Amino acid sequence: MFSGVGLYSGELFFALIHDDTLYFKTDAISSADYVARNMPRFMPFPHRPKAILAYHQVPADVIEDAETLNAWARKAVAVALAAQAAKAASKPKPKPKPKRAQKQGAPKKKTKTTPKKKSPLRRAKRRPKRR
Repeated sequence: MFSGVGLYSGELFFALIHDDTLYFKTDAISSADYVARNMPRFMPFPHRPKAILAYHQVPADVIEDAETLNAWARKAVAVALAAQAAKAASKPKPKPKPKRAQKQGAPKKKTKTTPKKKSPLRRAKRRPKRR
């Protein structure tokens, strides 16, 4: 898809590494920290600027400090979890099938009625062949 590496927390995709650059998942609130530091968003297709994803490049000073990196990663996991919950909530639930009303009285047995076909051999025996 993007020729990079995805980072997961359990089943949750929260970060990626592309061209030796770390990107964390962001939303409208968490992206403020990245924007304040002028960190670019992940763009898998540079020639298509509208095809940007909700991931921002992690600053180098954050990567170098383990405690800060851990805090930023936890925020990215929380954002991914919220996005997953919102996606699940927006999916339409399947409508239950309507139940058929049952008729009063004993249920009738369904029998399969197919007309019997006469075999061509029987017809040949009944009718003499014309010459």
